[in-house]
Amino acid sequence: MISYKFRLYPTKEQTEKLELSLEICRRTYNYLLAELDKGFTKVELANYLLDLKIVNPEMKEVYSKVIQKENDNLFSNLSGLSALKKNGNKVGRLRFKGKGWKKTFTFNQSGFKLVDKKLYLSKIGEIKIKVHREVLGKIKQVIIKREINKWYAIIQTDANIQIIKGDKEIGLDFGLINFYTDNEGNKVSIPNNIQQIQNKLKKAHKNLSKKKKGSKRRLKAINRLQNTYQKQTNMKNDFFHKLSYKLVTNCKVIAIEDLDLKGLMMKTYNAKNYQISSWKTFITKYLTYKAESAGCKILVVDRFEPTTQKCSNCGSLRKLELSERTYNCSNCGLSLDRDTNSAKNIIKYFGLGINPIREDSSLPVMVKESSMKREDNHFNGY
Repeated sequence: MISYKFRLYPTKEQTEKLELSLEICRRTYNYLLAELDKGFTKVELANYLLDLKIVNPEMKEVYSKVIQKENDNLFSNLSGLSALKKNGNKVGRLRFKGKGWKKTFTFNQSGFKLVDKKLYLSKIGEIKIKVHREVLGKIKQVIIKREINKWYAIIQTDANIQIIKGDKEIGLDFGLINFYTDNEGNKVSIPNNIQQIQNKLKKAHKNLSKKKKGSKRRLKAINRLQNTYQKQTNMKNDFFHKLSYKLVTNCKVIAIEDLDLKGLMMKTYNAKNYQISSWKTFITKYLTYKAESAGCKILVVDRFEPTTQKCSNCGSLRKLELSERTYNCSNCGLSLDRDTNSAKNIIKYFGLGINPIREDSSLPVMVKESSMKREDNHFNGY
């Protein structure tokens, strides 16, 4: 399944209908959650929707399948909590959604039609849509999403586009100075526009702190801050999509470290820089699912392996301070950039990057493969 994300340009009347649909879906979810606590099953709750429509006539303003989807969402969330609990995680109960919390509603199987530059939605009408690339396959469902004051349509189709993997075997060492360095010494930096927007965020926060609570100027300042954060997110999405696609189409094996990003943020003064880098998001949300699609292997080195402190040539260990950017080995005389040395150790951990390229079937058995799962509603933009 492929997802396409397109911008919607609704009229004032259509915007009101979209907001009404979002609000009614939120209330429906809360009604169903309240009944779920009484021990009702999924089928019983689906039938309960008919009674709700009698008590709440405004629900008839929303397409029936959109409301029915909230029942599916409720039990999907319940299954997610159960899976987390089985894995040993501490979980609570499902919460009621407050006003403004719900951002999406879904047209599943029917109630929609994409024609030329307009998207028809039942009970809402034909909305202008910017289709900036061809939609492949049959449309299975349409998710309508509100991001701040903008509306988007996430169109999911049954098309299956296979990404063709490359032939290289590389190791990646993620860092703060460079986003990553590979075992060949190639470095990729975070784009300047992502770094520069931090100053705009700082100014937006400072501007917001000066506004009186409840005033119109404060609402405008909040809107500016939200839009700035959205710009940062869009920049990162663009960078991560392009970079992950490039890696997968060039490589057949990608070795990385098992990063404890949360632990690093708690223990060091570089927490903000770690957050900006978003390595974990890049790996789990972008690199992993593209690699799975292409048949490219993602191998993960144990986080306690001393990749930074080990000489990639002779294997001897030495303590390396954070300020030392070059690894100098007193045993064999190796002098190498510390990140490149670490990347070489990452790929050598699996016995790769040394011998000629082999077929996938001959990869080492002791490989610890990535257990990271892709997130739902990803966008195959590149």
